Amino acid sequence: MNILTCEKVTKVYGSGENRVTALDGIDLTVDKGEFVAIVGASGSGKSTLLHILGSVDKPTSGTVTIDGTDLSRLNQTQAAIFRRRKVGLIYQFYNLIPTLTVRKNILMPLSLDKKKPNKEYLEKIAGSLGISDKFEALPNQLSGGQQQRVAIARSLIYRPALLLADEPTGNLDQKNSREIMDMLKLSNRNLEQTIVLITHDEKVALEADRIITIEDGRIQKDERREVKKLS
Repeated sequence: MNILTCEKVTKVYGSGENRVTALDGIDLTVDKGEFVAIVGASGSGKSTLLHILGSVDKPTSGTVTIDGTDLSRLNQTQAAIFRRRKVGLIYQFYNLIPTLTVRKNILMPLSLDKKKPNKEYLEKIAGSLGISDKFEALPNQLSGGQQQRVAIARSLIYRPALLLADEPTGNLDQKNSREIMDMLKLSNRNLEQTIVLITHDEKVALEADRIITIEDGRIQKDERREVKKLS
């Protein structure tokens, strides 16, 4: 079952001599439960693609469909609601609210919709990420690795159709990077979470079971791999 479909997605900035084609006819499908890494050099178009998949930006032409919804049909408000409910976003710099506790940061997407959390699911996520004892802490009382775990928990709390991770280990040391990748792999396996990860780090990309290489706004390579599953 396809969770994500991109058809002839193109993104152009500027015009005339200043015209830049960031994405040039991207065709892509991602099935439910896949863990996909998108790699490419700086300027290859991978970050532009992530912003479009996250409904933060719109393509110049082409369509993006996530969980049956055509993103091009959404206005700005609808896109924000869809992103909150259907797309989990993990960034390099956590984006936690410093004055809120870990618990409130995790539950923020639900709070915006005035929805009550499923306590069992919250505890399952927090337990898997090793932050069950940090619920009442503030972000500045946590290490970088712990803050990223909170960001992952927040992105999972709505049970999103798609989890987008933008260089999630880029601000972490080797030990914490290893732990965060293990957490993403566990969420992919235990929660059947579909993940698309953007990275320039080949070692990080090799953790995925599918690697897509983008160059000059085009998909140059799409490889499926056999990855050892975590126990």
